[in-house]
Amino acid sequence: MTRTVYVNGDYLPEDEAKVSIFDRGFLMADAVYEVTSVLGGKLIDFPGHLARLQRSLDALDIRNPLSEDDWLAIHRALVEKNAIDEGMIYLQVSRGSPGDRDFSFPDPETCAPTVVLFTQSKPGLADSPQAKTGIRVISIEDIRWGRRDIKTVQLLYPSMGKMMAKKAGCDDAWLVEDGAVTEGTSNNAWIIKGGKIITRQLSNDILHGITRASVLRCAAEAQMEVEERPFTIAEAQEADEAFITSASAFVMPVVEVDGVAVGSGKPGPVAMRLREIYLEEKRKAAI
Repeated sequence: MTRTVYVNGDYLPEDEAKVSIFDRGFLMADAVYEVTSVLGGKLIDFPGHLARLQRSLDALDIRNPLSEDDWLAIHRALVEKNAIDEGMIYLQVSRGSPGDRDFSFPDPETCAPTVVLFTQSKPGLADSPQAKTGIRVISIEDIRWGRRDIKTVQLLYPSMGKMMAKKAGCDDAWLVEDGAVTEGTSNNAWIIKGGKIITRQLSNDILHGITRASVLRCAAEAQMEVEERPFTIAEAQEADEAFITSASAFVMPVVEVDGVAVGSGKPGPVAMRLREIYLEEKRKAAI
């Protein structure tokens, strides 16, 4: 079945979709993106993703080409047209195509942003087998640019990190800067020690995860103690539990860090409970 995708106002079969070779997203990684999960045919955490999209666009001085109502209508249309029950919707906004390559930004009055959206069907997304076994991570040096809080399409090093993990026989990588974990390649990193949930505080150093924010609210409502601060790989290895959060993994237990088992080496009760609470609450609030 050919997917229906969205490109600059048109719904098209994926094999008919085209973007200019002069688009700055292609030439300069001058673009931002968001990924929203779909469960039961409804959008998870959509307002948060839309708010972060606006924040990213503002940080790069890219005009938001659509209203909130338009964004929602497009997402819902793609869910319907592609019969998505569980999966994801990827959206990307670039600065557009000025018709040639130039380091300088084009005039926003004459160069409209490029908007692309597509779906990914992921049956069983909420019932991932990995959630029952946990994932293993390695640590790598964080050599990315300093504005990781902007969700740009500059994803080469995170992709390389995932390949490093795969080569090591693991599932993902945690990035380390100045001795402390910043985040995962495509997720926020957490540990649990002595009943306290620990995750790095918000700054330019990490992506301001939408799932991260929701999990913090879930933890607070469940009267769990949370501390927002950096932690080291050694702390992670000595922790009782560890996990990651992201829009597609939700809450995913981490059972091994750099070859050392975390806690019992199996998904822990706090991470599993947070996953359960998160999915229950977000299914109720889905739109």
